[in-house]
Amino acid sequence: MNDKRINRISEEVKRVVADLILNDIKDPRISKMASVNRVVVTKDLKYAKIYVSVLGSEDEKSDTLKGLESAKGYIRKAIGDKISLRITPEPIFYIDDSIEHAIYMTNLIKKVSNEENVSIEQNDGDSENE
Repeated sequence: MNDKRINRISEEVKRVVADLILNDIKDPRISKMASVNRVVVTKDLKYAKIYVSVLGSEDEKSDTLKGLESAKGYIRKAIGDKISLRITPEPIFYIDDSIEHAIYMTNLIKKVSNEENVSIEQNDGDSENE
């Protein structure tokens, strides 16, 4: 199947699922700080890998994943109702830690940069004393 079409379908599924999480699903386990980062639909349209980012503790992440898993049937039906496809993809949910990883890497870079600046300032002070 055409990659362009698969990408369009993935984006449409992402839009539908994000809207469902925000407005329709009332499961208290699903965090209000959950967002859909990426959706990858397989070429045969049987599965949609949905990557969800949750800001919060590990417990909130696992609860959100459990809530989404329990609402999987409802989500699949809603995808089928809102997107006209011959085959409605089965949603498979994953926790996406890319945002936390990016924040961690940014903090590491800042820390190394600050240490280098301190080291350079100390070396400059040593050369002035000579």
